[in-house]
Amino acid sequence: MRLIVGLGNPDPEYQWTPHNLGFMAVDELANRGSIRVERPEGKALVGRGKLAGEEVLLAKPQTYMNLSGVSVRELLEKYELGPADLLLMWEEVQLPSGTFKIHPDGSAGSHNGAKSVIGSLGTQQFTRLRLGCGPDHQVSSLKDYVLRPMKKPELEVAGEMLEQVGDAVELMLTQGLDAAMTKYNRRKPQEPEAGK
Repeated sequence: MRLIVGLGNPDPEYQWTPHNLGFMAVDELANRGSIRVERPEGKALVGRGKLAGEEVLLAKPQTYMNLSGVSVRELLEKYELGPADLLLMWEEVQLPSGTFKIHPDGSAGSHNGAKSVIGSLGTQQFTRLRLGCGPDHQVSSLKDYVLRPMKKPELEVAGEMLEQVGDAVELMLTQGLDAAMTKYNRRKPQEPEAGK
């Protein structure tokens, strides 16, 4: 079984913010697998089912972002899984909006939720999928930027990205991490047209 966790904040005011792209990615996977992610367990809302024929446990920690690791550790322990069975998804301001990257391991960068998971597990050796939400203009505060509701055009870009994320996760489950990385990490964002 694979534990697939999306990071976000549980309060309704955060629902459509860039900070909750991890939750939105879980929702995309839940829709594909007809999995209801609503059972409280391990300080998260979880749902168990099959995605692309593989057994998965989808989870949205309810601890707030900075304590996400507590929930992830509890779920791994409860289901007798290790870090190698984890796929963690979070928003990434260092990646252009609408793009994503899959990695087998690595640091958390500046992301506090990912830092919490690494700290709680004591390892960086788990698969992560970083969901691009970088601004296309200068912003005075990245924190304020990720915590504000997205406008309609941003939500449309995010929706297209999340569809591709769903395809990438299904490929990862059926053909492995390398296949998913080969197919999806090579994609480059479209270059803006001259003069725009």
